[in-house]
Amino acid sequence: MPEFDSATPAELSPGVPDWSTVHRLLGELGEPPQSAGDWAKHFLGQEKVAEFFERGYVSNIRVLTEEQCDRILKDYEYFINPSKRHPGHAMLYEHHSNQSGDSNNVLMHGLGQWRLTRLFHDLVFLPAISVPSSQLLDQEKLRPVRFWHDQMFAKPARHGGVVAWHQDYSYWTRTKPMMHLTVHIALDDQTLENGGLHFIPGSHRWHRGGKPLPVTDFNFKDMESIKTILTEEEIANFKPVPSGLKKGEASFHHPLTVHGSYSNRTDHPRRATVVNYFADGVISNTDEPLLDGTNLIKRDCKVEGQFYPLVFDPDWARKK
Repeated sequence: MPEFDSATPAELSPGVPDWSTVHRLLGELGEPPQSAGDWAKHFLGQEKVAEFFERGYVSNIRVLTEEQCDRILKDYEYFINPSKRHPGHAMLYEHHSNQSGDSNNVLMHGLGQWRLTRLFHDLVFLPAISVPSSQLLDQEKLRPVRFWHDQMFAKPARHGGVVAWHQDYSYWTRTKPMMHLTVHIALDDQTLENGGLHFIPGSHRWHRGGKPLPVTDFNFKDMESIKTILTEEEIANFKPVPSGLKKGEASFHHPLTVHGSYSNRTDHPRRATVVNYFADGVISNTDEPLLDGTNLIKRDCKVEGQFYPLVFDPDWARKK
């Protein structure tokens, strides 16, 4: 049996499973695919794929039901309610109860929740997001998809903070080549008033000599700081478009697409979860562990193993 193919997880401590040791669907979000057709039905139409490569993103793709979102939101309590902290909290790669440091602009941001609960684990392997990702990593051909890491972003009612404009790959240059993808899943309806996700169409073509734009705010709180390093042409084309995501819908965006979200001043929270992927074959570009608490993958070695499972291979959708 291949490593991590068992449905029985290793344990951090007695009774606290580490779900990163299980590289298969558990069935929490539906029956796992049984045939090539079960995988293939999740491919996007060519019109959506073309839209992605033209605009740098595609949005409003239904991936979860409202009932599934509600179940995931119950698990979300482990990360936003200190009285319900998960016994496996130490397995998170990062957790910021308020990354901005400003009590009037609160942003909970975490990484690594897939290790702690069955539902967050199964989101990583969900065919509704892993299969389309194989179409969007490379414009030339379908690519096998490997998991990079997940994230949570929660904005509480009335004083939810911003996520400043940025490109994701600016934070990910410790891996190469750039063949990454971000899937943002709304767990609440996202509106102009509650800090919904926005994109800058065409900004996936913005770079500096093939490298991403520099990071201007590691804590995401200075919404417009990116404009200090943009060219006149880029500023002229800086025209935000709201994603308009409904609860259970996802957007897929390119690693250079500039995106961000404004504050939440409504009477309800705005919560989302994110799954980041890269193409199988991406290598390490650092001499440090890629994520806190994970094993070292030496520079120039392929990123794989316990924390970076293969979640979809196009061969799985081809009838034998």
